[in-house]
Amino acid sequence: MSDSAGLQCVSPYAFEAMQKVDVARLAALSDPELRLLLPCLVRMALCAPADQSHTWAQDKKLILRLLSGVEAVNSIVALLSVDFHALEQDARKEQQLRHKAGGSNGESILVSQLQHGLTLEFEHSDPLRRLRLTLSELLAIMNKVVDSNGEFFLKSSELFESPVYLEEVADVLCILQAELPSLLPIVDVAEALLHVRNGDWFLCLLVANVPDSFNEVCRGLIKNGERQDEESVGGRRRTEALRQLCQMNPSQALNIRAMVVEECHLPGLGVALTLDHKPDTADEAVSPLVSYVSGLLLGTNSKVRTWFSMFIRNGQQRKRESSSVLWQMRRQLLLELVAILPRSRSSRVPNGGDMEEESVSGYSGLREEHVVKASALLRLYCALMGIAGLRPTDEEAEQLLQLMTSRPPATPAGVRFVSLSFCKLLAFPNLVSTPEQEQLMVMWLSWMIKEEEYFESAAGVSASFGEMLLLVAMYFHSNQLSSIIELVCSTLGMKIAIKPSSLSKMKTIFTQEIFTEQVVTAHAVRVAVTNNLSATITGFLPIHCIYQLLRSRAFTKHKVSIKDWIYRQLSSKANPEATNQPITEQEILNVFQNSTGKSDGSRGGRQRYSLTTQLLILYYILSYEENLLASTKQLALMQRKPKSYSAALMDQIPIKYLVTQAQGLQQELGGLHSALLRLLATNYPHLSQVEDWVCEEEVTGTLPLLRKMMLPTNTCRYTQSQLHQAFQKLPSSSPRLMRILEHLTLLSPGDLIPYAEALTGSMALLLEPAVPRRILQTLNKLWMGLNTVMPRRLWVMTVNALQPSAKLLRQQRYTQNDLMVDPLIVLRCDQRVYRCPPLMDIVLHMLNGYLLASRAHLQSHLKETADFDRQIQNVSNLGVSGAAEAPEVTREELKNALLAAQDSAAVQILLEVCLPTSEEQPLGATSESLLRNIWGPAAAKVKQEAPGPGGREETEGVLLCDLREVQCLICCLLHQMFIADPNIAKLVHFQGYPQALLPLTVAGIPSIHICLDFIPELLAQPQLEKQIFAIQLLSYLCTQYALPKSLSVARLAISVMGTLLTVLTRAKRFSFFMPTLPCLVAFCQAFPPLYDDVAALLVQVGQVCASDVATKARDVDPLIARKFIS
Repeated sequence: MSDSAGLQCVSPYAFEAMQKVDVARLAALSDPELRLLLPCLVRMALCAPADQSHTWAQDKKLILRLLSGVEAVNSIVALLSVDFHALEQDARKEQQLRHKAGGSNGESILVSQLQHGLTLEFEHSDPLRRLRLTLSELLAIMNKVVDSNGEFFLKSSELFESPVYLEEVADVLCILQAELPSLLPIVDVAEALLHVRNGDWFLCLLVANVPDSFNEVCRGLIKNGERQDEESVGGRRRTEALRQLCQMNPSQALNIRAMVVEECHLPGLGVALTLDHKPDTADEAVSPLVSYVSGLLLGTNSKVRTWFSMFIRNGQQRKRESSSVLWQMRRQLLLELVAILPRSRSSRVPNGGDMEEESVSGYSGLREEHVVKASALLRLYCALMGIAGLRPTDEEAEQLLQLMTSRPPATPAGVRFVSLSFCKLLAFPNLVSTPEQEQLMVMWLSWMIKEEEYFESAAGVSASFGEMLLLVAMYFHSNQLSSIIELVCSTLGMKIAIKPSSLSKMKTIFTQEIFTEQVVTAHAVRVAVTNNLSATITGFLPIHCIYQLLRSRAFTKHKVSIKDWIYRQLSSKANPEATNQPITEQEILNVFQNSTGKSDGSRGGRQRYSLTTQLLILYYILSYEENLLASTKQLALMQRKPKSYSAALMDQIPIKYLVTQAQGLQQELGGLHSALLRLLATNYPHLSQVEDWVCEEEVTGTLPLLRKMMLPTNTCRYTQSQLHQAFQKLPSSSPRLMRILEHLTLLSPGDLIPYAEALTGSMALLLEPAVPRRILQTLNKLWMGLNTVMPRRLWVMTVNALQPSAKLLRQQRYTQNDLMVDPLIVLRCDQRVYRCPPLMDIVLHMLNGYLLASRAHLQSHLKETADFDRQIQNVSNLGVSGAAEAPEVTREELKNALLAAQDSAAVQILLEVCLPTSEEQPLGATSESLLRNIWGPAAAKVKQEAPGPGGREETEGVLLCDLREVQCLICCLLHQMFIADPNIAKLVHFQGYPQALLPLTVAGIPSIHICLDFIPELLAQPQLEKQIFAIQLLSYLCTQYALPKSLSVARLAISVMGTLLTVLTRAKRFSFFMPTLPCLVAFCQAFPPLYDDVAALLVQVGQVCASDVATKARDVDPLIARKFIS
């Protein structure tokens, strides 16, 4: 806005003096500067002050003395002598009149008909008329602004344009706004002044005379401003006005810029204020302009980013103008870029739009103090070009290429600069347009390859640009352009839209001139491993390169062994990947030998390798085995059978202990813990049971931690031999043993490992009579704690310890493999375990684990051998169609049959355990007592048993006996098995079990209701025993689950009984109906609507029985028969 150029403006010094009412500073102002502030100073001198202090009285005298010599003060005093109340009333009447007339400039109450022009009228008028003339003109402009609906207009006003009367009009304007603030809000006045010539000058004077309104005026102008200020004349005038206000009060410029960003209006103003800002202390690192624009484009606010990007895009569509804020910004950025270039590298220096050629001599390095600023400039240009769509000029592109190919010092900042330069070349390859520039880039890349080792050692960083260069070369060789784009965006720290087609030139340079694939693989093996590698190390590391080469199988293709490098990196806490050669078992054992002893977390000696290394080796082994099984088909076609790791090796690795330790280090290990859990659930399901994780919370939760904190540091430490001696002297040593066991409960599971052999080896001694129950329960708790860190070895020791005494004499020792092949070995324990609930709980836990382990073992064995056997079969059949698939189907069926047989056998054995022995039956643990305790009064009515005087004591005795507790434990396990595989429940009930157990199983196994699905199929079986079992089972299910489905199955059962009544022989009828007729009572109790059907069946049964009796009696004595019939 050039119309106010040449006018006297309020200086920052004068504005600050007005803002602080610093009379001394005001007295130092020149007459032209003081003239602009007279309206405010005269009002301060004449109006009654609120401050009655002596200091202000003295200051007021100084102000009066200051004003006494100024001639213009008299006219301002005359303006203040007017009746402003009457003036305001006339002004409001005129506003109402204009609203009624639709805004037309017709009759005016403030100003009568003018005889001359507005300027002459103003010159010849008295103070009151001058006020009326100015107020009328200002109100007209304000009303037009309201009616314009945001469309900008420029009002031609003689009063505001005459250079002779500008100061006097400004005086009138300031007095009007000060005396009539409700009629003339300062924000509305400021908005109106934008629409007249010299409006920015009037606005600055108005704000200078009311300095407290500075922020209010600026915020109002910004809120009413355009989203893109350089698109319209109004936007540019608003920007210029605000810019002059900030020049008058530079201390608030950055706050005004923050308002601009907050409102997302006037982006050019934000840039202009940044260009005008002169910081008190010069920051040599990054300039304010770079910081501001980078913050807008690289910040987290997407709205701000889009708003400013639109400013850049729209600004490029217009012709290059020196007055454009965008071109001023680009010019300043280019000047900053050239200023930090090495002088010998700067072939052109911008000078007024014309570039001056200089010679390019050598490759001098970038100065160390300029490296950070150069990196910031590179990222800013990347954001401008990639996010905001800036199209660089030839001048900008050349200088950028000169900066990117400069050579920084060997510092961490220098490494960062080279990485950014390299990624910018990949992101914007169009910067290289001429053969000379391409040659310059190739020489710079060659320098990177040569100097990367020196930079890494001298800078003291773990991740240098050499690894990134190698990684990009590998991506180019494997044509993974999307990975290169992702790498570039990650390094630059911004999301840039890069077309894969734009990388074709760079791909040719990398794959044919710099890095051939053979050079890449040979170079990768020589790269040093990264010591103490962790997730906190940023940048691109050797492990990234090796990982990519492994994925592309480059080592195998060029016959380069990478196994030793992988093993070294694994030993140095690296991220494991599949190698082209497996790590040997001896190398694996070297990692675990000092930390695990035999297996599963036994601690012996000082650890040579860290926990992280051991976890990574474990992850490598599990991944290797999984990939081996997944690739069996391909390996069979290639007639190759790689060697898998032996079971003996796996037994010596403390898998569960390591995974438990990793659980507490999830943040440090990144995604390693979750990956281990996935592999564990797939390959070792018995080590990832849900109940184990729940038990771990009880062992490692808050309460055990508090108990351990209560353990004194100087407490007595018991040895394994003391524990063993206490076990041997049972039951006399019960108190001492209890003290030792209670102390052990305060230890962590890892600290319990040395006591594992003593605890398990003495379990058989606890089966003797008179052993306190508390000792058994404490042992169970300790065993469960050990199970969280060393389950496999613990299970083997426990199974061997609980063998019957006869087997112990033969010294038969089972191994892990024996128990996985035949899980039922677990149940071949001492019979006394079946009536010892704490130990039975341990046995059931092991049984469930070994059943899962056996399933995984058979599945792995089948997958491992099936494809090779099928390949052999294909060769032997010599192309006979259909013969190759038969063995595979048979093997799968055999495996399923074996698993079903194992599971059902285990269930049948456990159900037999639930039956009372001959010794327990005299104590009341009979099937009848079980029935009464489970079914309550209803079952008692069925049996018609009158309770005797000892009935309550008998009930309590049965409920509190060991048998009852064992039954509950077994029912819980069966419930889990039936949920995991409903086919087990179907198979077991088709096999059948003693009828005396039906009350127990129906009441104790919640999932047994699934039997309702297959009872109709069971009723259709030809065997009479299965039909009887089905009806008996159904009677209990109907009472327990009185559901509509149960009702329909009960109707079916009654119908089947009626049908069998007519087809069975007399002997079979007796054997069928004698056990099933009592079930009809349960049907009727559960479903009263069945009374009629049951009664009809009973009548039919009676008739058949009567007929049988009559027939039998006739055969014996006809006389008796006639008497019976009559």
